[in-house]
Amino acid sequence: MTTPENAFSNTIANAGLPPGKMPQLRVMPAPSDANVYGDVFGGWIMAQVDIAGSLPATRRANGRVATIAVNSFLFKHPVFVGDLLSFYADIVKVGKTSVTVYVEVYAERNRLQADTVKVTEATLTYVATGSDRKPRLLPPFESLMAAQDR
Repeated sequence: MTTPENAFSNTIANAGLPPGKMPQLRVMPAPSDANVYGDVFGGWIMAQVDIAGSLPATRRANGRVATIAVNSFLFKHPVFVGDLLSFYADIVKVGKTSVTVYVEVYAERNRLQADTVKVTEATLTYVATGSDRKPRLLPPFESLMAAQDR
């Protein structure tokens, strides 16, 4: 059985959280999110990554977005019940109707923040949609910045 204590025997466990960045989402998986061995389901992690990635996409789109692609998804290390997960998301590409976001997930283990490891990374693409759920053009970046200055 893999446990938090032996999961990183061949890796550097204390990568630390990215300095100077704020997570989009922080969550701790519960026993219901894991199998009988305490390993958190990949699908649960994928759902949380999708939520975290949608937050900057929604801000950039100034409204509703829908996930249209999971471009890449890499599980680097297992996630355990009790890990505190931090999800960092950055926009990496903007199209006419779409926003591509890179998401990194870090796990703080043992509740003492002594062991921190990057457990997942993914790139997802979202499309801005209107109330009719059809693609719509993204607003110009300048209009979003002007609205924030008010």
